[in-house]
Amino acid sequence: MRIDFISDIACPWCAVGLASFERALDSLQGSIEVDLHFQPFELNPTMGPAGADAGAYLKAKYGMDDAQLAAARATLRERGQAVGFEFGPRERVWNTFDAHRVLHWAGLLPGDAQWRLKRSLLAAYHRDGRNPADPQVLIEACVALGLEAEDVRRVIEENRFADEVRTAEAEWQQAGIRAVPSVVVNGRHLIQGAQPEEAFAQALRDIAAQG
Repeated sequence: MRIDFISDIACPWCAVGLASFERALDSLQGSIEVDLHFQPFELNPTMGPAGADAGAYLKAKYGMDDAQLAAARATLRERGQAVGFEFGPRERVWNTFDAHRVLHWAGLLPGDAQWRLKRSLLAAYHRDGRNPADPQVLIEACVALGLEAEDVRRVIEENRFADEVRTAEAEWQQAGIRAVPSVVVNGRHLIQGAQPEEAFAQALRDIAAQG
């Protein structure tokens, strides 16, 4: 079963959704074999290198006041806690394009390097408040997973995989993806949003039963 998990590191619901999805996979106890690929989507594609104050940016983008923002953050913390993901204060919003390039590179490596890097970057951004556009953050995350620092540095400094990421983003948007997380199974079944664990598990069971 091929699964394309379309998401952005800047998306807190993507962190919740991935943690919930992983728990669903665990609950299936290996009864479904999964070939998981992470696909790029940018919530803030025009964000400059300096980033922006998270509170001010989110209130302006979504038309929220202070109380609504506080309630939304509380809901996120509760949903995250339920699936084992910890949210920190995260005071700034950052550009994620370079992180998507590094994730694309990791997806070309054998094994689950891309999956593990995705987890690491979501935690760095949403739990630790670190900037995924900072080359050092990206290098440290990769090295912690056993990848070579010089390989990551070349990807970043030589602007590798920029065209591939832009192309993938455009293709998924043309396919109708407008919000994340979006999970596409076998190229034709869409599971939208940060679903609860059992909803993800049941959807995968239903798709598997269809053959």
